[in-house]
Amino acid sequence: MQIQRKNTHQVAVGSVLVGGDAAVVVQSMTNTDTADVTATVAQVAELAAAGSELVRITVNNEASAAAVGEIRQRLDELGVGVPLVGDFHFNGHRLLEKYPDCARALAKYRINPGNVGSGEKRDEQFNAMIEMAMKHDKAVRIGVNWGSMDKQLVARMMDENARSATPLDADQMTREIMVTSALESAAQAEAVGLGAERIVLSCKMSGVQDLIAVYEMLSQRCDYALHLGLTEAGMGSKGIVASTAALSVLLQQGIGDTIRISLTPEPGGSRTTEVKVAQQILQALELRSFTPQVIACPGCGRTTSTYFQQLAQDIQDYLDASMPRWRSEYPGVEEMHVAVMGCVVNGPGESKHANIGISLPGTGEQPAAPVYVDGVKTVTLKGEGIAAEFQQIVENYVQARYS
Repeated sequence: MQIQRKNTHQVAVGSVLVGGDAAVVVQSMTNTDTADVTATVAQVAELAAAGSELVRITVNNEASAAAVGEIRQRLDELGVGVPLVGDFHFNGHRLLEKYPDCARALAKYRINPGNVGSGEKRDEQFNAMIEMAMKHDKAVRIGVNWGSMDKQLVARMMDENARSATPLDADQMTREIMVTSALESAAQAEAVGLGAERIVLSCKMSGVQDLIAVYEMLSQRCDYALHLGLTEAGMGSKGIVASTAALSVLLQQGIGDTIRISLTPEPGGSRTTEVKVAQQILQALELRSFTPQVIACPGCGRTTSTYFQQLAQDIQDYLDASMPRWRSEYPGVEEMHVAVMGCVVNGPGESKHANIGISLPGTGEQPAAPVYVDGVKTVTLKGEGIAAEFQQIVENYVQARYS
């Protein structure tokens, strides 16, 4: 689906293009101690394999900064070329200066205007990071976060608002401060000499309506590439639903060039969940395709058997497991649709509309499962081997259609 993007500046982050007419990019972040090279390399590789196109790592102390060069080297040796983004707060200016291997290995520096210092040091330290980005030809994300806003800017704007004949309310003022912080910081970076084609902005909020309002304001007042993400989204379905609600509204308007889903992992859960959710949002909006989609009915009184549910899960697992091989061998396969339906009400119709579909028997129906390929019934499967036979039909279709 073609949605006209609001912001036109395009930024090169390593080998990945962000903004302009480039596809919306999926980003994630590690939660390892960056100084633990082995653990960080393993997690970055896992996130990249899941589909993360940029991976952010924490660079918060000398040990982590000293490790970044080796992390990049090991990833390259593994054939994992995903660009790394360094997340800096408080001491980034010192770390980039002291560890040039770190400065060179990162593809982008993330700077929080609220955490680069105060008073005269604020400008000095912010400018130092911008100068390092210019020296090494790196992109910069100026990332404002509502939990750590620039205290001097807040005080200045609150005083101005108090003197105004038509003062903004607290919510409006918070949003205005966020946007102003991003834009003034970007203007400062450009004044130092960093080109607009090297700047990405973000204004992360933890409330859905706040995030939507802030990015609508930001996109109207600048042409920089924008990174979207609901900060501190939460755990499980709460975080997924909130992030999806906020980002979908913005993406549908053409706002946003990179996205990250900031989920708190379930105990023992994989960090890759945030990557998969980001992909599913983009695929549901028809902005990008990442993996073949399984269309499956939710079940009702006509489908008291759980067999079709199990088959739908088996097919989805089969598609996910096959994609690493299919992606390189069969271009376009990520746009395939597979229907697994549970009875005769919608089963045949949905199956006909998919590339491949199977309509399983509902309760009391004849124990037969017609299969449709590109809208045409090709075979009726029966017996215990339906799942394996249907998977083979899918495999044959992929080889014939996408070779």
